[in-house]
Amino acid sequence: MKLVITGALGHIGSGLIHALTPREVSEVVLVDNLSTQRYCSLFNLPEGIDWRFVEADVTTADLADLFAGAAAVIHLAAITNAAESFEIAEEVERVNNFGTQRVALAAARSGVPLIFPSTTSVYGVSDGVVDETCGDLQPQSPYAKSKLDAEQFISHLGETSGLKFFIGRFGTIYGASIGMRFHTAVNKFVWQACVGEPLTVWRTALDQKRPYLDLLDAVRALKFVVEQRLFDNQIYNVLTDNFTVREIIEAIREHIPDLEVKLVDSRIMNQLSYEVAREKFESRGFRFEGDFRRGIGDSIEVLKALSHKKAQEAQKSRWLEASR
Repeated sequence: MKLVITGALGHIGSGLIHALTPREVSEVVLVDNLSTQRYCSLFNLPEGIDWRFVEADVTTADLADLFAGAAAVIHLAAITNAAESFEIAEEVERVNNFGTQRVALAAARSGVPLIFPSTTSVYGVSDGVVDETCGDLQPQSPYAKSKLDAEQFISHLGETSGLKFFIGRFGTIYGASIGMRFHTAVNKFVWQACVGEPLTVWRTALDQKRPYLDLLDAVRALKFVVEQRLFDNQIYNVLTDNFTVREIIEAIREHIPDLEVKLVDSRIMNQLSYEVAREKFESRGFRFEGDFRRGIGDSIEVLKALSHKKAQEAQKSRWLEASR
């Protein structure tokens, strides 16, 4: 079986490709424009799979040849920094919406089903518990709006061009991978705590509940959709659980007791606390197994190991300098 993965070297993509086995796939085409230079995601890929890396941008590449014969396209290529998307709104629209339109059109023309990870951020200023039937969607950032626009385009193609797809509204990702970044909430907090900086928390967000997704659950969900051929042209919420920022901070504090918290203002601010329901995806047979304390602990251990290595290198450099 052949898979095509766009944005394959990113946080989710790198976790996914290192979790694939020859039993599941025989050929994988990895598409990434290397804008974030995460070359390390290509190191030590599992053996027994025909890996093909293509440096390409989904907004300009000839995608039809890449998609030909694939069992599915997993479209992970995106700009994912919601807070900074205000400053680069046009670029976010170009990559996340226009780029997704090109991927969806190529998939439809190639007869290949599409997996599109959207975001629970499309729910915006919802209140209480929301599910996939929520019609009052109020995305609060260019990032969230671009994902919602892409959802609507994919759904339109499903109705007009026969595209088979799965749209998963993913919670905010946490957990360690070789291609991880540190701009989303949990990972940013972990980074700040590990380097001794105050955790910058949005002033109104400390006790607001939001949906989060363990990277291990994200990888398992993507594999589940492919294995079960769950291309039923529906939208599913995909999240491990709903947590408050205070709960996340306390989980980090278990590893780093002396962390500080600094309350800041943000352009993505609202007074509402909401939870996202995941029962629809579970009704298809998927079981969430993630644990945010374990995920946070794994990320902290990765950063501590890196910090220790850098400290050793710095000490060695000082020794060499002193011996000259």
